[in-house]
Amino acid sequence: MSRLKLNYGGISYLDRTRALETGEVSPAGIDLNYVVPASVGDLFRAVAARTEYEVAEFSLSTLMVMIGRGDNRLVGLPIFPSRAFRHKQIYINVNSGIKHPSDLAGRLVGVSDYQMTAALWVRAHLQHDYGVSPDKIRWRTGGFFIPLHVPRMPLDVPGIELEKIPDHTTLQEMLLDGRLDAVVATEPPTAFVAGDPRVARLFPDVRRVEREYFQRTGFFPIMHAVVMRRDVYEAHRWIAMPLLNAFNEAKHRGYERLAYQGAYGIGLPWLSLETEELKSLFGGDAFPYGFRSNLAQLEAMTTYAHEQGLTKHKVDPRDLFAPEALVDSIPG
Repeated sequence: MSRLKLNYGGISYLDRTRALETGEVSPAGIDLNYVVPASVGDLFRAVAARTEYEVAEFSLSTLMVMIGRGDNRLVGLPIFPSRAFRHKQIYINVNSGIKHPSDLAGRLVGVSDYQMTAALWVRAHLQHDYGVSPDKIRWRTGGFFIPLHVPRMPLDVPGIELEKIPDHTTLQEMLLDGRLDAVVATEPPTAFVAGDPRVARLFPDVRRVEREYFQRTGFFPIMHAVVMRRDVYEAHRWIAMPLLNAFNEAKHRGYERLAYQGAYGIGLPWLSLETEELKSLFGGDAFPYGFRSNLAQLEAMTTYAHEQGLTKHKVDPRDLFAPEALVDSIPG
């Protein structure tokens, strides 16, 4: 019996998806060609514009924006290969006088894509935990490391000061020379990595802040989801569950490798202690897949998207995903 051939565009994760990338795990009835793009930005722009990938990793925030606009070219699966706490990715110019999140009110803050999921979460933190709503900040968009940034899709957010920076400069350059007071990033500025004294994190004790946030909310913020092209999904609706099950199986195999203490699977000296904390804090799985187990967080995210003007109405989380995948649990 012939197997359906699908191209998958996604990031190479050493634990969660490695078994899919190597072919050790394969979705039932599917030959999955795992393609790693040159960059996340390239992948997301391609997917938003109708991609050659039948299945792909994609920004969950951008998916919510598309569904909120009535653009249903993509169908989500409750597979969330990327999550990250984002308190650590707010960087300030130390000469700006910013000492507390509330000091960001009225300031110039850069972000490469206003709609990106990392920025959605940062704005939610600032609004709900520190009383700084998005309209109190003067936002600037553009390339973070290189000029001439191309946004993944047009965006108009009523009531928000949102302006593009000049094409010849970058957000990190403007942060360093003081033209920006702060930036929201997915990667640290190169100057911060190099120890430049002009840039610092907004939250110096960031691990404590992020741990307290998780303990208070239960949210390890979702960044990306897996999506299918609707034309492919409608022609082969059976593919939703084999894909979901295969991603889950690949993740569990990766966790087994990490948990093996005889020889560490990655180069972290205290890996055994980290995996112990994974069990105590996250119940053994910091990246749960499935709709029901993530519903509270998805409800919060769709609420944030509406509050921040990314969607005109609050999107029902069920409208983001294939109906076949809205199950209570998936095989372990």
